[in-house]
Amino acid sequence: MQEYQREFIAFAIVKGALRFGSFTLKSGRQSPYFFNTGVFATGTTLARLGEYYAAALSTANLAFDMLYGPAYKGIPLGTAVAIAYANKHHRDLPLCFNRKEAKDHGEEGSLLGAALKGRVVIVDDVISAGTSVNESVSIIEHAGATPAGVTISLDRQERGSGSLSAVQEVQQHHGIPVISIVSLADIIDYLAREGSHPQEIAEINDYRRRYGAS
Repeated sequence: MQEYQREFIAFAIVKGALRFGSFTLKSGRQSPYFFNTGVFATGTTLARLGEYYAAALSTANLAFDMLYGPAYKGIPLGTAVAIAYANKHHRDLPLCFNRKEAKDHGEEGSLLGAALKGRVVIVDDVISAGTSVNESVSIIEHAGATPAGVTISLDRQERGSGSLSAVQEVQQHHGIPVISIVSLADIIDYLAREGSHPQEIAEINDYRRRYGAS
């Protein structure tokens, strides 16, 4: 695990984005942990979050030309990543994002920001069912651009309806990489190294045995 990943997990725990307990997911599963980027709701925390995304993308050495943030969570996330790239990596990336509903006056249409062109990275929080990514890929391709990959904060490494995880399904279906800041395996490794969360580790490992993707 790289240093930025360890820092991100510690940051997520301190800020309450990563919590442990018992949580009912949309799938109906009882999860021993919960992750929510929505708690990064200040300038300082969003700036740091953007830096972690940028570090993950930079480490992956993915060739891309611009960023796309799907409404709604992808809008502040994409903005934070673009700013982080400008400040930390000296690269001024174009950013595009969408509205949920197209306007028929003023700035018409459903897209705002830079025009979609070239190789586009989709910025989102997590991939649960792949619906948001599917919609984003459709929008990018309709504009004549090329989806280059997806970047997310956490890969839950959890099965969907079949044997694959939502991330694996996206990679298989669209043929593009999904780059996460951390995975659930990274979180388990971090907690084990810290040595202060034996009960949480046991519960997460049990959850992985039941629902983890192969």
